[in-house]
Amino acid sequence: MSRRDQIRMTEDELKAYLDGAQTMIITTIGKDGVPHPMPMWFGIEDDGAVVMTTFTKSQKIANIERDPRVSLLVESGSVYAELQGVVIYGDAELVRDTEQVTDILVRVSSRSIDGMGDANADQIRAGVAVTAPKRTGIRIRPTRTVSWNHNKLAGVY
Repeated sequence: MSRRDQIRMTEDELKAYLDGAQTMIITTIGKDGVPHPMPMWFGIEDDGAVVMTTFTKSQKIANIERDPRVSLLVESGSVYAELQGVVIYGDAELVRDTEQVTDILVRVSSRSIDGMGDANADQIRAGVAVTAPKRTGIRIRPTRTVSWNHNKLAGVY
């Protein structure tokens, strides 16, 4: 078995890893072709699409309007034996409908507020409704995913 196959996360491991992450780096392509990486809070929809929002006038939105190809990164670990991460590739879809943007904001905010969950979705919705008209949602449906978990090597490199 190759090292690559040894360290790849299973679907369940990948889901658990992403469920435990707060921030994801989205990399868009600038007008000069230079990658534009930015940290974002995110949510994951039931079908596996990754969602986030940003202000409509942001550079990320301008970049996606020009070229929808993006990559997403979540990583952790401070020494080689602990390195874990996932890169997700896909095309970004921009969501401009205010109600849908609000839904994305609720999903993202529910992840970031310990103990809030679905039970307080109405409170979260009321809180994010003020900012939703100024924001655009970003939805990425993964076309390719690469993951690694060096813990699986059990100290043997």
